Amino acid sequence: MAGIYPTSLAAAIPETSRIDKAKADLEKAGVKYVLSCWIDILGSPKTKPVPVSEFERLCIGKGPQFAVHSVSTFPELGPADPDQIPIPDLDAIFVCPWNQEIAIVFADLYYEDAPYDVCPRMVLKRTMQEAADHGYAFYAGMEPEFIVLRYDDQGQPVKAIDDDPEARDGFRPKRQAFGYDVEYSLDSMPFLADVIEQLNTMGWGLKNVVCEGAYSQFEIDFDYSTVLGTADRFTFLRILLKEVAKRHGLFVTYMPKPAQGDWRSGAHINWSVQSTADPGKNLFKDEASGNWSETARWAAGGALKHGVALTAVNCPTVNSYKGLIGRAREFEGGTVTWAPTHITYGVNNRSAMIRFPQARFAIENRAVDMCVNPYLGLAMTCAASLEGIRERLDPGPPLARSLYELTAAERDELQVRPLPRNLDQAITGFAADPLAKHVFGDTMHRLYTLHKQDEWDRFHETITDWEKREYLRFF
Repeated sequence: MAGIYPTSLAAAIPETSRIDKAKADLEKAGVKYVLSCWIDILGSPKTKPVPVSEFERLCIGKGPQFAVHSVSTFPELGPADPDQIPIPDLDAIFVCPWNQEIAIVFADLYYEDAPYDVCPRMVLKRTMQEAADHGYAFYAGMEPEFIVLRYDDQGQPVKAIDDDPEARDGFRPKRQAFGYDVEYSLDSMPFLADVIEQLNTMGWGLKNVVCEGAYSQFEIDFDYSTVLGTADRFTFLRILLKEVAKRHGLFVTYMPKPAQGDWRSGAHINWSVQSTADPGKNLFKDEASGNWSETARWAAGGALKHGVALTAVNCPTVNSYKGLIGRAREFEGGTVTWAPTHITYGVNNRSAMIRFPQARFAIENRAVDMCVNPYLGLAMTCAASLEGIRERLDPGPPLARSLYELTAAERDELQVRPLPRNLDQAITGFAADPLAKHVFGDTMHRLYTLHKQDEWDRFHETITDWEKREYLRFF
């Protein structure tokens, strides 16, 4: 496991034989153009396309360089500072199935011969290295959900799969939830079949594509991988889904809750840990009893201890917190959201932040949505778990009751903390959390706090339509 986190530019450059093989494989696949992508602080990939003939130079740091800070709202460097150099990770090459002349490779940023301190991918690699130094390797899967939309004749976004138009002079009938519905699954197949066919070429072990609770909302499930592999897959998937949707005259939104009646688009993280001395053995399963191990409980204890900071990273937008509620008015298909509301854990308890599923020995964090930067979210998950395991943090007994039904007095008696109610509460907790500062590093911790506090402040200063409807003539 040594060498996960190269600490110099020279150490990061792949061996010549690996570069030659990767280029030969790309040319054999018909690739003509390569997009070496670095990841910004919000999780978006950035690039400069190059012809495949430039692949060797790209891999040794002689390809395009970037003034990464020039496209940041809060730049940590100025116009007189040197550029950053991306070094492609040859284990993270993806030939685009919608256009096999193009390949995307995820890259790590270096600055003045050292890892750049605002590179989320390197944050995750550094955290993986720390775990390996203590004898652990983390694995994860994610459950991405998204809503597919189109523009109507008036240029307004509407649900792509929805045969009941909004009521104008007529009415809109009461309907069941979109989730699992056969008719809507069939209606969705032109789009879904294209997604399935393309994902089947990726070798990710695609399991299923599910119609979820909101109209035109879907979930995609595929195999778990290393935490870095899963972060790369999640990032590539967000690109792929947008490209497929365009081919059908549609677009995809990852906004957690676009409308009042929508179910939230989550991206639950399911993670486990193995020993580097005994790879292949899931340490979250107690082999003797066949139940959850003490290691799993300690990992959960670490996640719960840092629950607020984790949520600030995994639910990173103002809109994220509109979905972390137990019941919702005007909800399609009922009133219960099945969303987490409190920082606690339970066996198969979907109302809790942390769930121990009944069908797999991977802990699930349900307080994650599609706007997450997966590299930062998984880095925080690993670090919190590692702290819990090393310090044997006791999470207490699992909660077996629905948090939606408990009174405030009952929650107080059980010492159950609520999840942050908004981004302001979340980022305040993140800013004060020492583990978050350790994982992110001083510079990125400060910049992430600035980004998110600014996002909250801009929202908080905005006069909304709800306020006008509520107060304009009331008093």
